[in-house]
Amino acid sequence: MARRIGLRRTGSHSGEHVDTARRNLLKAAGLLVADLLIEKPLRGIEPSLAVSPGNKVILLISGGVRFAETFSPEGIVNIPNLSAALAPKALFYPHMRNVGVTSHFNATSSILTGNWQRVDDWGKTPAVSPTIFELLRRERSLSQKDTWIISSNKALTSNVGASSVSGFGPRYGANTIFPKKLLISAVETAILQGRGQSLADKAKAQAEIAGILNGSNYEGLGWNVFDASTNLDPGVRAMILDAVAELVHQDSPITGDELTHLIAIEVMRRFAPSLLVVSFSDVEAAHFGAYSLHLSGIHNLDRLAGGLWQEAETNPAYRGRTTMIIVPEFGRDPNGSRTNGFFNHRSNTDSCRDTWMMCLGEGVTSPRNVERPIHHVDICPTIAAILGCKATDVAGTALSELSL
Repeated sequence: MARRIGLRRTGSHSGEHVDTARRNLLKAAGLLVADLLIEKPLRGIEPSLAVSPGNKVILLISGGVRFAETFSPEGIVNIPNLSAALAPKALFYPHMRNVGVTSHFNATSSILTGNWQRVDDWGKTPAVSPTIFELLRRERSLSQKDTWIISSNKALTSNVGASSVSGFGPRYGANTIFPKKLLISAVETAILQGRGQSLADKAKAQAEIAGILNGSNYEGLGWNVFDASTNLDPGVRAMILDAVAELVHQDSPITGDELTHLIAIEVMRRFAPSLLVVSFSDVEAAHFGAYSLHLSGIHNLDRLAGGLWQEAETNPAYRGRTTMIIVPEFGRDPNGSRTNGFFNHRSNTDSCRDTWMMCLGEGVTSPRNVERPIHHVDICPTIAAILGCKATDVAGTALSELSL
């Protein structure tokens, strides 16, 4: 049966309650990084004075969301921006299929390589096939500052920027940022250089905050944060690890995705990369069994996706030359399933495997719904075609509805 996008309806938003302690911690830490990114100049790498020629692509990948909580008639209340502001001018695919491994690293690796990936779920090993970053940089001789991935999910920033294929790899990889890891160093520096406390007190506070951030994750699997920014230009890293100014910004991040969004905006303004991949994970609070937090993550996805598109429409380096693609990694398990429904994303069901994709901008010549099923592996060759590159040896096919 064909899916139809639900009509927007008014009403109170559910899921507005959040973990107050976590919000306050991330807000304070986000203020530090926000100050740093906005006020401190780059060292060792300068923004391009001339914008790279050609088209640009912003790929926004979300953690798992079901159609039921998003574009269904019942779920449309959770996504006012996507449904009311963006959908009327979008090419919308209500059947985006993930037929591979429904884990974060495998799903995103399949999206970025055009081949279904079956590697370590937690990002400990790189994707087997070349990524779109590697294809672009090798074929078009792009510099590293032209390809970026900024992710709220630490598993994605370990090896997703480059594959393990001989002749490709890190040399052709992307700038890779896991904001929360860099956040820890910024917090440590700010506390230890702060005033008004004894060194012992500051060291104790530093250790406590670093411990909270190191243990913080949406999967609830006890991971530790590792330094996954090996592909990050030293100048950019130095910028983030530099001394932090006073806390003056009143509208700074309060969740991981908001921090990721803020850094993505700064990268767009400073470097205007040809390909920017942004990965959001607030929705993965579902793994803790908190449906209200999961819905809050969907609200954040909706609002921040609108913010990225607004930047693309107003930033002179992007305006009139950008295609933005928004796609979830997968759905979630159905209610009543043995895997606890929305908690997880491991079932072989349409609720988990069948989600959606929205395309905006220059690649969209005729906004409409396209009911035919498409697949995650179609995204890599589509991006390659938009950016003037050939994606060979891929399982996917470039989407004919987009202007390529």
